[in-house]
Amino acid sequence: MSVILVAIAPFLAAALAPAVHRFTGAFAGWFLAIVPAAIFLFLFGFLDEVAGGEPVRASIDWVPSYGIGLSFLIDGLSLTFALMISGVGTLIIVYSGAYLAGHPHQGRFLGFMLAFMGAMLGLVLADNMLALYAFWELTSVSSFLLIGFDHARQAARRAAIQALVVTNLGGLALLLGALMVQHLTGQWDLSGVRETGDLMRLSPFYAPVLVLFLLAAFSKSAQFPLHFWLPNAMEAPTPVSAFLHSATMVQAGVYLLARMTPILGETQAWMATLTVFGGVTLVWGGFSALKQIDLKQMLASTTIASLGLLVLLIGQGSEAAIAAMVVYFVAHAFYKAGLFLMVGVLDHGTGTRDLTALGGLMRKMPVSFVAAVLSGVSMVGLPLTVGYLAKEEMYLGLAHADPSSILVLLVVVAGNALLAAVGIAIAMRPFTGATVETPVPAHEGSFGLVLGPLVLGLLGIGVALATAWFGHDILEPAGTAILAEPVESHLTLALDLGSILFWLSLLTWALGAAVYYQLDALRALLRRADAVIGWTFDKGFDVLMFGLVRMAGAVTRFLHHGRLEVYLVVVFSFFAIALLAPWLTLGGLERLMPPSALGTWAAQWSWSDLTVYEWAVVAIAIIGLVALVIAQNRLVAILSLGVQGIAVAMLFLLFGAPDLSFTQFMVEILSVVVLTLVMTRLKLDERDHRPFEDALRDGTIAVLCGLGVTLLLSTILTGRLDNELSGVFLATSVPIAHGHNVVNVILVDYRGFDTLGEISVVMAAGIAILALIRGQRGAGRIPLPPARSERIKGMVR
Repeated sequence: MSVILVAIAPFLAAALAPAVHRFTGAFAGWFLAIVPAAIFLFLFGFLDEVAGGEPVRASIDWVPSYGIGLSFLIDGLSLTFALMISGVGTLIIVYSGAYLAGHPHQGRFLGFMLAFMGAMLGLVLADNMLALYAFWELTSVSSFLLIGFDHARQAARRAAIQALVVTNLGGLALLLGALMVQHLTGQWDLSGVRETGDLMRLSPFYAPVLVLFLLAAFSKSAQFPLHFWLPNAMEAPTPVSAFLHSATMVQAGVYLLARMTPILGETQAWMATLTVFGGVTLVWGGFSALKQIDLKQMLASTTIASLGLLVLLIGQGSEAAIAAMVVYFVAHAFYKAGLFLMVGVLDHGTGTRDLTALGGLMRKMPVSFVAAVLSGVSMVGLPLTVGYLAKEEMYLGLAHADPSSILVLLVVVAGNALLAAVGIAIAMRPFTGATVETPVPAHEGSFGLVLGPLVLGLLGIGVALATAWFGHDILEPAGTAILAEPVESHLTLALDLGSILFWLSLLTWALGAAVYYQLDALRALLRRADAVIGWTFDKGFDVLMFGLVRMAGAVTRFLHHGRLEVYLVVVFSFFAIALLAPWLTLGGLERLMPPSALGTWAAQWSWSDLTVYEWAVVAIAIIGLVALVIAQNRLVAILSLGVQGIAVAMLFLLFGAPDLSFTQFMVEILSVVVLTLVMTRLKLDERDHRPFEDALRDGTIAVLCGLGVTLLLSTILTGRLDNELSGVFLATSVPIAHGHNVVNVILVDYRGFDTLGEISVVMAAGIAILALIRGQRGAGRIPLPPARSERIKGMVR
């Protein structure tokens, strides 16, 4: 149960965040950070247990009638992600309190951040696929609120909508994939699906399931060509960017692929697809980062590259590649969150994020410089950092003699070199060189601002120094959970000059330094190439959305043209078809008038013996119907319709349905009153001329609808009444619902939601009527005939 509270606690804190901010003011971030800090410490206590091969499970009944439980699982993979989410989240919540100090909506922002954290924690801890999907969508919704937090700016609104559209596309794919997996395996829990072995891989539906899960992961983790939404998400405040790019949201797709590896992995389609798309995303993101001058945009593009690298490593699937993926996830979370937070400090302290407008800040912002260097060296992959351990592991997993492995290795080396160049630029350019005058006099950030990037930079080195602990308690359990087989740690900080891994690292650093020294020239070249091409995936999204809106408008104009008469003709025409077509094609005529009874078919239609007053009610109904048909003005038609309806209500009363009769009476009386009120501004006493062809058309449709209803009900009455359900109602009305009136019990208990819906419709109609009446009063009283008006004035005088 305590595991379930881990997923719920951030949402409770999110609900209280505005109130906490109201009472604590500038210290709201520190107070609210207690929640993720407590979650981190709680989860940290499971390290030894999980490392010993004992996953922690928790479950509560969710939809027990379908065997669905809200189940959670803490194994090596989910624990690694959850620790990074809560740990990094603690520092970012503290940072947010300082970054948005004085903002009128800071409490709301902190609430959104905590909800975002809760959604991501629930996602990585969920074992049930439906719960995973629910939290998956919650991350999309909460990120939409955070990206569009500054909703007064059009760019922020557009970025939020774009992220929501793309990631929700993946969410729908995930839901459909989960339903297919459950149908094929009979399991809702991923741990149960994994125990089915090769069932999914051998299934004829493996290909569509694979496509659905890949689409979900690629949309969330910004894989090419669905990568374009991520740079635009930089419209969000810097704390959002730091959290989204390091440990949440975009890492959800990586987590999903890692979790599905024992189920869908180890096939040629899996390996080839992930390797190709991951490699393309890696290189694309690296070159995109070189084109940028905004520090946040540079980091955003490197996130795309890093996500591609993670996907590529999962696709390779070897023990070393999976180990590299786990270590690189941790390294990336540390240095990416640290660098984003440092960029926020620079923005606060100088008023700009433009790389070309910054320089010489080392003396004025020394703490930020130290934090930038600590995170930068991990991004470059220098020794004594987690980034170095990750790079060594990935080269170990890719250094094979076959041509495909060599090609993948070259792509990874090139991608790492591009990331290294950007890391050097972000960590060094703003602080070194000649001093550049900035829009705001440069000054160091407050303690709450510099704490996060400094701690994260130190963790990038400190965790690497604890190599044995990190390998045993983090890497091995996570790798084992991904591959479903024991994984051993090969992490070491030792430099082996005779190893190919050392020379690959040296090549990476050399290429990274060369790209850094040619950064300005490469940026100019890449921008010229963009200008020549003139088309981007981002523009393609706009074209697609514009076309979708235009098509929706055209469809709306075609279907909703505003001609009420046409609407009614179409609706009742299809109603007649829906009644008569099944009746004729499914043997309704033969059942109503069987061939064996053709000689006595009239007996099938014989009337029951009616009393005089029953015949009188039937006569009233017929009179009302005839009056309605021959009515020459609207007022007579409304009254005739009411007469016919009252006759039907009396029939209900005479044949033993007083409750239904009462309802019918109320409906008919209100209908007449309401129709008269609504139409008071029309000239009810004028003749309503209708062309003959319109009358013929409408009369034909009306006769067909009436005939269809009559034939359908007559056919039903010829069958045997199944009293099984009635017997259940009679048997359970008193012991279960504690009601002796079975009809009331059916309406209130057995059909409670249906009755609630009917009441809601009546209430909505009443509100609409009240609005119409008040609108009439506000627009002026209904004009009276002149003679009556003069009489009233005389009475007033």
